Amino acid sequence: MPHIPTLLLQIGVILALARLVGTLFRKIRQPQVMGEMLAGILLGPSLLGWISPPLTEWLFPPESLGHLSALSQVGLLLFMFLVGLELDLGVLRGRGRTAVVTSNVSVILPFSLGVLLALLLYPRLSQEGVPFLHFALFLGTAMSITAFPVLARILKERGLLNTQLGVVAIACAAVDDVTGWILLAGVVVLARSAGSAGVLWFTLLGSLVYVIVMVFGVRRLLWRLEGIFERRGFISHNLLAAILLTVLASAWITEELGIHALFGAFIAGVVMPRKREFVHALTEKLNDAAVVLLVPIFFAFTGLRTSLGLLDSPILWLYFGLVLLVAVVGKFGGSALAARWTGMGWREAGALGVLMNTRGLMELVLLNIGLDIGVISPAVFTMLVLMALVTTFMTAPVLEWIYFARLAPGKYEGVGAQEEAAAAQQVEYTAGDLTI
Repeated sequence: MPHIPTLLLQIGVILALARLVGTLFRKIRQPQVMGEMLAGILLGPSLLGWISPPLTEWLFPPESLGHLSALSQVGLLLFMFLVGLELDLGVLRGRGRTAVVTSNVSVILPFSLGVLLALLLYPRLSQEGVPFLHFALFLGTAMSITAFPVLARILKERGLLNTQLGVVAIACAAVDDVTGWILLAGVVVLARSAGSAGVLWFTLLGSLVYVIVMVFGVRRLLWRLEGIFERRGFISHNLLAAILLTVLASAWITEELGIHALFGAFIAGVVMPRKREFVHALTEKLNDAAVVLLVPIFFAFTGLRTSLGLLDSPILWLYFGLVLLVAVVGKFGGSALAARWTGMGWREAGALGVLMNTRGLMELVLLNIGLDIGVISPAVFTMLVLMALVTTFMTAPVLEWIYFARLAPGKYEGVGAQEEAAAAQQVEYTAGDLTI
């Protein structure tokens, strides 16, 4: 049984520190989620545990971490549902080959470089018994992720959302998100079915049936929910309960299939009705509890699993430097060069590369899955968490330096007034509702 006073104290400390550090980061023109991510690290062995081990032992006793983990998983289920709900691949329409080419290169190049990096790291830092293929595929996937919600928030705050750059960045990030989660699903399936061909086939065939049922069956049933919303003008408690039951059922099925519950929550969001009013109303219902209360618990739980003390030699810090270099070169370089090749100017192409290099919460979700299924070691987990923090932190200042974002609105060619208005209608709620 959980010790309620300890759990309440933990949640209170996590929430207070997350809001404090998040507010401080907003004052230096960083996304608030960046501060909340760092707050989670500060509560772990990297700072609090280093300053006062007895305090850490008292505030976060090992026997209590399971309860924090459960709460964080509930928050992640809601968050991944919201990410799927906000995902609109319709922004690809009319964006030309810039979005198509850039989105593909921004996945293929960092993924390939990550696999090559695995050749160096695998014999030195991998978990015992983990096949090279699993390790390499996961590392490549970790290098390929772009934080779609954080990117959208940065675009809105910098006044770039309705420009050609903003629309192309949103389209590329949407494709990257879908591709990254497909790759991760493949890694999870391989890891969980290792040594059993029967389990692998059950997972693959079951997943295929699940996706078909969700897209062609459940999706049509969910249209009725939108009809109920339109008649009433609001989301009632019964309607919200039906939606949450759909999310939980979808998550349960994918967990039982051997993929991961988070994939089910994401797919449930993807197949929801797409009308703007419905999406906005549903996001308003769920976003506050998930983002303000539950997601910071996930950051704290991640911080408790991240220990800079594991990087206890110069060679390990050198490996971290290589991880960071590969992540930036692959994502920033691949996106920028692809955008330039398709006709963007150097400044716009460089800005797109910076935006696509944003990783944020999506990366932390992926890394926790990798650690849970045993594909990566705690040391590699720590390196990749630091990489996610650095690449997210560098986005805002480097974007200002390259693109002079304060001058962006109305200054760039390539987006006519009619196209800009359509772009705004398509993606504005994405940045505004999913505030993380």
